[in-house]
Amino acid sequence: MTLPAWRPLAVPDGLHALHVDDTLLVLDKPAGLLSVPGRGPENADCLSARAQALYPDALVVHRLDMATSGLLVMARGPAAQTALSRAFAERRVHKRYEAVVAGCPDDAGADPEGWCEIDLPLIVDWPNRPKSKVDWAVGKPSRTRWRVHPAPAQVGIPATRLVLEPVTGRSHQLRVHLQAIGHPILGDELYAPPEAVAASPRLLLHATELSLPHPVSGEWLRWHSPASF
Repeated sequence: MTLPAWRPLAVPDGLHALHVDDTLLVLDKPAGLLSVPGRGPENADCLSARAQALYPDALVVHRLDMATSGLLVMARGPAAQTALSRAFAERRVHKRYEAVVAGCPDDAGADPEGWCEIDLPLIVDWPNRPKSKVDWAVGKPSRTRWRVHPAPAQVGIPATRLVLEPVTGRSHQLRVHLQAIGHPILGDELYAPPEAVAASPRLLLHATELSLPHPVSGEWLRWHSPASF
């Protein structure tokens, strides 16, 4: 069963759930909240801990960056975690994001539906963790699809609203790819120049759509969360 985005479940203790059943949770993470615990007691509060306080069998399947908001799925129990992890590995989980980037990316080479692709190999930048970087020698293949969103970007500098689809799932992939083509996401304190950071009090990146096969029934489910920016 798919719950429409305009009828979210009211879940206490800092959770906003769009779907709850015996095998999975679909949560809407706010910007600024960790997906999983960080180092030290000051970083113990996170989306997974809040979920596990209500659903002790909830297990992590994937993550969103702390600064990113939007849809995140958790499994309920090891069997569901295995099934969902396999779906991610086999690229049967489809994710779509919305972002506001500095400037206006050139989409002259777009396909008939307006999609362009960034194909740049990425690797963790170990001396500067948690950052990642483009590395043609040892980077892992990484691909991001993007197209211009029709809604305007209402910020104080020249900017464009984009729809993003990660084909692969590398660390910070969307953020590094957009920075690499000269259009960093506004508010990105890791990858954007000062004027793009100053243009927004938060990272303007939101996971808007998530679709996947149910880990038990196999039914294809889809959820939507509109960006607040």
